[in-house]
Amino acid sequence: MMLIELTPVPGAALPVQALKDHLRLGTGFADGAMQDGLVESCLRAAMAAIEGRIGKALISRNFKLVLETWRDAAGQALPVAPVTVVNSVTLLDAQGAGTVLAAARYRLVQDRHRPKLVAVGTLLPAVPVDGQVEVLFEAGFGAAWAAVPADLAQAVFLLAAEFYEHRHEAGAREGGLPMAVQMLIERWRNVRVLGGGAA
Repeated sequence: MMLIELTPVPGAALPVQALKDHLRLGTGFADGAMQDGLVESCLRAAMAAIEGRIGKALISRNFKLVLETWRDAAGQALPVAPVTVVNSVTLLDAQGAGTVLAAARYRLVQDRHRPKLVAVGTLLPAVPVDGQVEVLFEAGFGAAWAAVPADLAQAVFLLAAEFYEHRHEAGAREGGLPMAVQMLIERWRNVRVLGGGAA
């Protein structure tokens, strides 16, 4: 399985000014924008860390899931949530020739933690021998920062501030997320039971 992020989070969607306010950085100076790049990089790093922990995309963007076989031919769990739409499902043979699956053959089952692509009727079509299947989908809470749940937005700010404040101490601190960040993201974590089952 391989998950590829096709579209990055656009800079315009990031709350750079809000994080600068959170950090209480000065405003009104001629070089006021000099910190924007650093603040944006801290935001992106914090978002990536939190998204990795909770399996959620905070800002909407497009992904491609590549599989050599379905984990379960009745329904394939998607590795990131919340999924808003499945754009296409393409079966590729060993030579790379693709067949786009008709949208009537599958549907999206939305779920807070484990959305699924499920067959309409019996089973999802077999993946060609030595081939693969590509699933293109969009996932995220919304296109704007305002769509991110308040607790996750606060967790990003706290972690980004941590990265900003300790940017010169690489390797000097213990790993792991700060306790406050862990508490804020706890309800969003995907808890696997029974080894994940068919998920």
